Parts: sequence; structure tokens; C-alpha cells
Amino acid sequence: MGKRDELIAQYADDLKNKCGMTPDMDLLTKVTIGCGPAIYNADASTVAGSQPAELETVKENFLIKKLGLKDGPELMDAIHSVIETYGKSERNKYRAVVYYMLTKHFGKESVYN
Repeated sequence: MGKRDELIAQYADDLKNKCGMTPDMDLLTKVTIGCGPAIYNADASTVAGSQPAELETVKENFLIKKLGLKDGPELMDAIHSVIETYGKSERNKYRAVVYYMLTKHFGKESVYN
């Protein structure tokens, strides 16, 4: 089992145990691969849910550029909702898990097909 597979298993575990979701492993794998080398960097692999600049980056680079969504207040609402689901007190909010939940939230799974 490679490092990426270990991380995907960890992300799936977070989705099940911290977010109460049954992950679509195929989609989770594609989202994780889409994060690129960031998943191997301790700082880049997580989302700082309490930092507005970080949430803005998620909105701009993921929701607008990657998923092709139009900018609007619902984007930030969705990010806050995902952070809430993950648990505000959860220190390590993995980027791949947050992106996975946002992809599901907006029904944009087709972006990864």
C-alpha cells in the first residue's frame, strides 16, 4: 500500500467517523489525486477552517476554478457548512476531505469523470 493509498484510507475514515458519511471511494480517490502533491505536505494538506484567507482560497481555487461554480454567498455558506460538519474543534481538516464534501454538496462529481 503506497503513501497515497494510506492517505485515502485516512480520509475515508474521517468521512465515516467525523463527518458521518459513507464515502464514494472512487470519487474520494479522484479528489485526492486532484489535490496533487499538496496531500504530502503537512501544512498544505489541511484547511485552516478559522482563517478567512484560507477559506477564500478554497472558494477561489477549488469551487470557482476547479468546479466551475459562479461566485456568490452560497459558496462561502457551503464552505462553512462543511467545516461545521467536519467539526470546528477538529484540528486536522484534510483538504481532500473538505474538497470531497464540497464536490458532493454541489453535485459536481462529473468534474472528476
